[in-house]
Parts: sequence; C-alpha cells; structure tokens
Amino acid sequence: MIVIAHISDTHFDGGERATERAAAVMAYLRGLSTPVDAIVVSGDITDHGTEAEYEQARATLSADVPVLVLPGNHDARSTFREVLLHKDFDAGGVEDPTGTDAPVNRVREVGGVVFLLCDSVIPGRDEGLLDDDTIAWLDERLTEVSPQAPALVCVHHPPVELHEPFIDALGMRGADRLANVIEKHPRVAGVLCGHAHAAAVTTFAGRPLLVAPGVVSTSLLPWEHGGMSLDLPPGLAFHVLDDENRLTTHYRVVLHSGRSTGQTS
Repeated sequence: MIVIAHISDTHFDGGERATERAAAVMAYLRGLSTPVDAIVVSGDITDHGTEAEYEQARATLSADVPVLVLPGNHDARSTFREVLLHKDFDAGGVEDPTGTDAPVNRVREVGGVVFLLCDSVIPGRDEGLLDDDTIAWLDERLTEVSPQAPALVCVHHPPVELHEPFIDALGMRGADRLANVIEKHPRVAGVLCGHAHAAAVTTFAGRPLLVAPGVVSTSLLPWEHGGMSLDLPPGLAFHVLDDENRLTTHYRVVLHSGRSTGQTS
C-alpha cells in the first residue's frame, strides 16, 4: 500500500497570502503521525513563472518525502526546469537539458508505483493539450518502465468536463488520445490532475479521475453562485493505492494553523 498526498494550484506570486496557504498545507503534512510516501503537486505552482516565485515554491514545498512536480498553464517550462528540477528539488527522472522549452515529461518511481508526470501546457494559452510527442512518450513509458508495477498518470488539465463552465472552457483538448493510451494499459490505476481549484471525482477511460482542490483559492460551482472564493481554506487529497490496485481518495481542508477539518471520500 502507498499513500500519496496530492495538492495543486499553489500559484506562488511573491506575496504572503499564497505562501501562507501553501505553508499551512505543508505544515499539516509534516505533522502527520505517519508520513505519506509521496506528495504530488499537479501544476500552476507559480502565478507568473518567475525565478523568484519558483524559489519561493522550492523553499515552501520541500519535504522529507519525494515531492513530484509537473507544470500548469501559469508555469514557465525553462524556469521550472532550472529551479525545481536541476537544483535537485525533484531532480529524479529528468530527461531533458536545462533551458529547453519542450514539454516537461518525466517518470518517477516511489514505493513500487510508477508516476507518469505529463506536461499538458500549451505555451501562452490557458487550455491544455498532450502533444503527439507526449502521447507517444506516455505509451512507450507505460510499456517499458517497470511494466508489472501499478501506474498513475498525472496531468494539470482535467481531460473531462467537470460541470464548472469556466474551468471546462479551459480543459484538455484532444483527451480521446489520452484515453486511448490508458485503455491499452491495465496497469494504470488512475489519473490525477488539478487546474479546477476544486476537489472532484469522476472516471476517465474506465479509471478513477481525481482532481485536487486548489491551495490558493476555491472555484465555486454554478449552483454555489460561481466565481472564485479566496476565503475558503486550502485543501488536499490523500490517495491510497492498495495491493489490489484499488485507489481510494480522502479529501481534507486545512486551516491556517495547520489543523484540518472536513472529509469527503
């Protein structure tokens, strides 16, 4: 069994508010009676993709367990690589040189589970796409890397509608291509993503699709009057992948003191 903490959309911007909310989440995770096996941060780590913002993220998100990061539409690939990958924050699985603007696609293995960290960013756009090279890369890695081990596919943009119009308009394009790859590989236990700034659970390609809540803010659904709340507390997900390859998810919100409240599973 492996336990994964999943956070997303920290949007470090050089200010105190985003840092304090992310720090509260990390303090909560560091204070657990039993550490999680890994922490996944599924994109929009920074707000503007600057080096100073990534340094702020690097300092705040550091932990004694692997922290697996992937970019979102607010991130900048070259600076993401330079600060978060090539300075040994999450350097494992680096497959490309410093300075390139190619998609940041990486494989990490933790606790016998293969994490496929896929870059769904379209530079200069808010919506997402897994380009042809990324789709081919994902298919190859699912075939070649520890082929008997369970796998989790991690992306920023949700590949399905979540029934929140603003987020759905900025979702993943061409998601059927991702579905075709996942359907070929029974080892994929689920898909983890962010971008929505709201916890959500659904299915995709016959597997669980698990969306992390936002750390910096919370997206309100149309029947909640819509918009974005800056007042609701930050949240996170705990994903438990058991020995039968069953994925169970628990959601928590975290008060600024680092205490938690609330539960959905």
